[in-house]
Amino acid sequence: MKKAYVLILLIATLFSCKDEPKKDDKLNIVTTTTMITDLVKNIGGDKVNVQGLMGSGVDPHLYKASEGDVSKLVNADIIFYNGLHLEGKLVEVFEKMEKQNKTQVALAEAINKRGLISSEYFSSNYDPHVWFNIEYFKIFAEKVAETLAEKDPKNAQFYLDNEQKYQMDLDKLLSDVEDVVSALPVDERILITAHDAFNYFGKTFNFNVIGLQGLSTATEAGVQDVQKLSAFIIENKVKAIFIESSVPKRTIEALQEAVKSKGHEVKIGGTLYSDALGDAGTREGTYLGMYRYNIKTIVNSLLQ
Repeated sequence: MKKAYVLILLIATLFSCKDEPKKDDKLNIVTTTTMITDLVKNIGGDKVNVQGLMGSGVDPHLYKASEGDVSKLVNADIIFYNGLHLEGKLVEVFEKMEKQNKTQVALAEAINKRGLISSEYFSSNYDPHVWFNIEYFKIFAEKVAETLAEKDPKNAQFYLDNEQKYQMDLDKLLSDVEDVVSALPVDERILITAHDAFNYFGKTFNFNVIGLQGLSTATEAGVQDVQKLSAFIIENKVKAIFIESSVPKRTIEALQEAVKSKGHEVKIGGTLYSDALGDAGTREGTYLGMYRYNIKTIVNSLLQ
């Protein structure tokens, strides 16, 4: 009941807010996840104003809009978000925004549904962590550039040129990741993390991916989940398991202890960036840097 009341107040605030006058003639853009924020900044450059709702280490599955977020959304010309229910608790707000003159773009909708990973356990029936397929992130980039060019035709060529440059960066990233992964034997490509964020990565690079909490961090791992996975680790001689920056580390630490209690050892191979990038201003604070960091952390830990 309390949650419903808060939502009603939030929606009331949404419709009572008035657009603030623009300080310049640039497009005002609001993004949700850090991956999308980084992407839009790369393509929009200094021709747009970009405000990201979520920062480093923020879990989009559990994120709730604040009053400040509502103000940003009301004053946005374009809202870019992932979709596929990744930002589940923002859905009601986005639905209300449809009644206003706002351009909302769920980037994952540009991906052919036949290429998505389905799941009977997740509300959207699709795994939303599509950015870990670099080819899908290239589709994101194309959609962002197309939208910016349409909304701001005088700078259309600028956006399209930036997209072309970024597409080349993504092609280089894919090639680099393939080179790093090639050093790890296929039978050692077992990636165990806090939740199932890496299935698209696993499908692309032939990893067996197992998340302790499933696709959404809104679900909790139970004792049976921990015991079952610890047995799998022992049976398959898995060398390392991984924490995620946006998920509390206690579940992975519990898994490590469960393995130890059975007379075996598994190390924590490091912290991976899954639903959020690293700190702004760092290499891991960019999509390209995050992906390179992740793959080196994974491969180096599983090789040792």
